Amino acid sequence: MEHSQILKMIHTQKLGRLFELCPAIRLFFSGIRLERLDTEETLEEALQGIADEYLEDFGLTRGEISDSLVRLMEKDRDEKSGEQVAVRELTVLPGLDKSGNAEQSGFTVRRGEIVAVVGPTGSGKSRLLGDIECLAQSDTPTERSILINGEIPDDACRFSLGGRLISQLSQNMNFVIDLSIRDFLTMHAQSRMVERVDDRIEEVFLCANRLSGEPFQMDSGVTQLSGGQSRALMIADAAILSNSPIVLIDEIENAGIDREQAVRLLAEREKIVFLSTHDPLLALSADRRVVIRNGGVYRVLETSRRERSNLAVIEREDRKLMELRRSIRLGGRLDFDMEAFFHGVQGSA
Repeated sequence: MEHSQILKMIHTQKLGRLFELCPAIRLFFSGIRLERLDTEETLEEALQGIADEYLEDFGLTRGEISDSLVRLMEKDRDEKSGEQVAVRELTVLPGLDKSGNAEQSGFTVRRGEIVAVVGPTGSGKSRLLGDIECLAQSDTPTERSILINGEIPDDACRFSLGGRLISQLSQNMNFVIDLSIRDFLTMHAQSRMVERVDDRIEEVFLCANRLSGEPFQMDSGVTQLSGGQSRALMIADAAILSNSPIVLIDEIENAGIDREQAVRLLAEREKIVFLSTHDPLLALSADRRVVIRNGGVYRVLETSRRERSNLAVIEREDRKLMELRRSIRLGGRLDFDMEAFFHGVQGSA
């Protein structure tokens, strides 16, 4: 079904019919507390009695509601058609750094691999993630190009609103639709045509709680979640429910979650994972790290055998730091022999 046909359907079909065709539309209206709209009316008729001020409280206009419903139906269409590229590898072709000089190298990443993007603050790590997210074709400031399976992705692949190849988890995860976690996950599962919806959302919920520093309940509102809880939920969602084979994560170490387990979870699901990080534990957990300098790729380093060995030492020390963080969160004191605690002589948190 083409965009123009979907747009016409949104404005001519009764809401009840739209709910049947795309269950995510019903949940969309539940999220803005309009679940009791008359299903025997069209969208325009049903919204006639709703004040503009009410919609503005949710950051919406009537036109934006229509656009949102079109996007939901297009996503549903693409999910049902199964027309998504089977991604085996992603290649970043060199572009330019901030000074206009050619980058040192490009690189290729395969399914199940993790790439850490490292560099000073402001060096251009997020710009690289942005180029990957939009599948750049020399049309961004860096002039990089992205290949999928060694080929230039077509426009349908680049600009599809549904069946997206790439999921991005930013540093700030803010929900604007006031749904319970259960309804939110149900909406995602149904829109992705997932089988055994209840089982899958339970899996996501339990996984998110394992990642989160602070547990939460299934019936909690998504707008009530902390930043760390939100990111834990979306990482679990991306790993278990999302069909996107490529996941981009920006500075997961700031999220207050079990970052190492989160990245491992995504890799085990055969995702290609890019993570921007300053954390040596995450950097050495990756298969390789891309070093960004002055906006360009400076070098690509495979994680060496010695670095893998050193990772065990970093993990051991990190576990001790996690003990200290947990003690602080629970109101404990750190007035013991810290030297002995870290060197394993005696004492504990």
